[in-house]
Amino acid sequence: MNIKKIWPEIIQGGMGVGISSPRLANVVSKHGQLGVVSGTAVALTMARKLMDGDQDCSIRDALSQFPFPEIAHEILLKYHQTEPSDASKDKYKGVPMPSLEQSKELTDLMVVANFVEVTLAKKGHQGSVGINLLEKLQIPTLPSLYGAMLAGVDYVLMGAGIPVRIPSVLTELSQHHDTYLPIKITDDTQTEPTMAYFSPSAFSRGLTLPNIQRPKFLAIVSSATLAIHLNRSQLGSPDGFVIETPIAGGHNAPPRGKLQLSEIGEPVYGDKDIIDIEAIAKIGLPFYLAGGFGTHEQLEYAQSLGAHGVQVGTAFAFCEESGMDQKLKTQIIQEIKAGKSRVKTDPLASPTGFPFKVVEAEETNGIQEVYESRKRICDIGYLREPYRKDNGKIGYRCPSEPETDYVAKGGKIEDTVGRKCLCNGLVSTLGLGQKRRQGAIERALITAGDDLKYILRYLKPGAISYTAMDVLSILLGHRFKPVY
Repeated sequence: MNIKKIWPEIIQGGMGVGISSPRLANVVSKHGQLGVVSGTAVALTMARKLMDGDQDCSIRDALSQFPFPEIAHEILLKYHQTEPSDASKDKYKGVPMPSLEQSKELTDLMVVANFVEVTLAKKGHQGSVGINLLEKLQIPTLPSLYGAMLAGVDYVLMGAGIPVRIPSVLTELSQHHDTYLPIKITDDTQTEPTMAYFSPSAFSRGLTLPNIQRPKFLAIVSSATLAIHLNRSQLGSPDGFVIETPIAGGHNAPPRGKLQLSEIGEPVYGDKDIIDIEAIAKIGLPFYLAGGFGTHEQLEYAQSLGAHGVQVGTAFAFCEESGMDQKLKTQIIQEIKAGKSRVKTDPLASPTGFPFKVVEAEETNGIQEVYESRKRICDIGYLREPYRKDNGKIGYRCPSEPETDYVAKGGKIEDTVGRKCLCNGLVSTLGLGQKRRQGAIERALITAGDDLKYILRYLKPGAISYTAMDVLSILLGHRFKPVY
């Protein structure tokens, strides 16, 4: 079997919170490539879209296909609104934050939301669809994977950590077995690991479970050492790899060795950070290169190194089909034309401690002065870290929450310096930002790769927008055959 014929050449990146929308993934998959939806915080974003009325009925259409109608109906009753929100209250009512002790209601919402994303991405075609998750966001992982698998997801992609247990988890969930995931607990003094559990039979209320397939797993890594380690794991090997360079958007791996900053405060990457592509190729598994591979020539170059293809994020992030608010997309394109909208690799912005790419766009939280005007609040909570309290119980904290709260929970005040609320900022990038009863509005925080300035190559003369097909046309060259 020629594996090149069954693996795509282009992976559309799984970006941010909702930027890799079902609409975008659907277009890419229809064209024989791998469309990917983001599984990050979709329980929250789906709930807010329902609160906005689900104007195009797409969510309700997908919910009608959920194999356990009673669960879908409960979610609709709780979150779907047809009337404008009370102006004396926050625009969106709260959605519970992830925790090891979370309610069954929140677990249900996580399963269903991921099912909805994949179902909508797979609508109307026979192509493959993937879902992207962050290893750092451990608590939602199991219900998110199960929901995506109920919808028939074909690929799972995961980075921002070491996803060593995911191959075995996917096998267990495909057989509807109860499964677990060790959770990192900060300041933990206990010898036994803390586990997050998920039971498919308990989730389904004992109803008959449908047959589901095990998706392929692509680990997102930034070194040959990690790829080799994952391939040799006793818990199973990934089916392939995405190899990300430091110019890719979102979270980046930190530089190896002592952290050094440039004159403008960005991490300096050196010889130790050069990825050994030859060593990765010798593993013998399919792999893709990511970060700055936005043209047909760069695709061919990656393939000349042994890669099956490339993963492309930034180019798709600003196309018409992405989930980003259209006004923001237009603003960014116009600012790029004017020589603005610089991308900064911020070593402090992310609560995870990983470097994070921030677009310095006007009137967004990418501008430090704008962000500093924001009152600190933590009310989404996906990036909170579990920690062990003095009494032995588990608490949750985030270095982007109010400093006094973080310190009161045992955190160090120096860890709060420069941190940004990625949760609220990234959700606001979709146009789903919270409008608070006091009048404050959560502003967007946009992430993109260093090659953001090159997205103008996808625009036709005189245009201020472009489509996913425009990106595919550039990437595939004369081999691109548009499907309408």
